[in-house]
Amino acid sequence: MFIVLLKFSDNKSQAKEFMQGHKDWIKSGFDEGVFLVVGSLKPATDSEKGGGGIVAHNTSLQALQQRVNQDPFVVENVVSAEIVEISANQSHERLNFLLD
Repeated sequence: MFIVLLKFSDNKSQAKEFMQGHKDWIKSGFDEGVFLVVGSLKPATDSEKGGGGIVAHNTSLQALQQRVNQDPFVVENVVSAEIVEISANQSHERLNFLLD
């Protein structure tokens, strides 16, 4: 399982221009069974850059990195991406499909 942190970067002001491509990229992640949850990083204040977070599974680190590199927000430096891998060994029974 992975957590993808997308933190606003130098071209944050261009987010609106690339938003539809970013939304299409997210939809593709859900459609292909890789993304479980997508949302905003909180709090988004002037002192914090803000951005988004994704919980992903059913993929390898290399494949996820390739997917993230195709996000228009990443391509256009609207966000910088960090991927954190979690080796899950306990979960609520509803989430047992996430266990390694």
